Amino acid sequence: MTDKVVNSTAIPVQGRRGLPKPLRTLLDTSGLIAVFILLFIGLSVLVPDFLTGRNIVGLLLSVTLIGTIATTMMMVLALGEVDLSVASIVAFAGVVAAIVTSTSGSVAIGVLVGIAAGTAVGAFNGFVVARFGINSLIATLAAMEFVRGLAYITSGGDAVMITVPGFFELGSASFLGLTLPVWTMIGCFVVFGVVLNMTAFGRNTLATGGNAEAASLAGVNVRRLKITVFALQGLVAGIAGVLLTSRMGLGDPNTSQGLELAVISACVLGGVSLSGGVASITGVLVGVLIMGCVQNAMGLLNVPTFYQYLVRGAILLLAVMFDRWKQSRRAGSG
Repeated sequence: MTDKVVNSTAIPVQGRRGLPKPLRTLLDTSGLIAVFILLFIGLSVLVPDFLTGRNIVGLLLSVTLIGTIATTMMMVLALGEVDLSVASIVAFAGVVAAIVTSTSGSVAIGVLVGIAAGTAVGAFNGFVVARFGINSLIATLAAMEFVRGLAYITSGGDAVMITVPGFFELGSASFLGLTLPVWTMIGCFVVFGVVLNMTAFGRNTLATGGNAEAASLAGVNVRRLKITVFALQGLVAGIAGVLLTSRMGLGDPNTSQGLELAVISACVLGGVSLSGGVASITGVLVGVLIMGCVQNAMGLLNVPTFYQYLVRGAILLLAVMFDRWKQSRRAGSG
């Protein structure tokens, strides 16, 4: 039996009432888009080599990991939950894909098993959160450590070299000047943008994040919805992990440390509420691009790594403070 679509009059949803949803989304993210445009213009003028074709392509490639995973982290946060295990899933899926590919000699089998491993972890996270009512922060923090440990155990504590040359083509294959990881990120933004804005699943996700009890009373199977969203998060993290492994040429159990914070920062910067119920695919895209531009500019300017940590921490803090300010505004207007 399929979930019912929640009546929009029963549960508050994002946006400005009386306007078409695409227009409401544009209005809600117009300020962020303006910030990005000004930032891009400023960096183009002030940072040498920023506005070159080669650098722009490199910029897009550099944000593929964060951008791809942010499309499903958006859904998790919109649900009112959080997933801290994505970086470990990326590493685990990559290690599994590398081992299975080298063992079987089949790229297809290795890729499918790696993605399946990521999906299984995501579904397990969702089951623990939905079935036992454990706070997702704690559940996925435990999964972060557990799955990272699995990655080290599976790989024997060292990077796994890939012996099948065809596996490397996944990360280097290109079309219209853009590589497969970039196209994968673009595809995820399109797919989950449609899911969020044009399907009952997306509307029910936002409704559950806004008021889970009311959503349940309206006919939404909240438990199944949570498991599905976390499974999708694991699926996309698994895909990202396989592509990253292909780009690196090996399965590294130590890769992507701290990725989860960068992904959450991009989502919150893009207007996704940490309290759930509010999300915008356009905002997440702009948030990812802002973080990518800042990181790229710091690299071009040879900013020392420890200063880059300060900047990324400041961005996260400002994003959370901005989210808190917006929550206060919504509460005041309500």
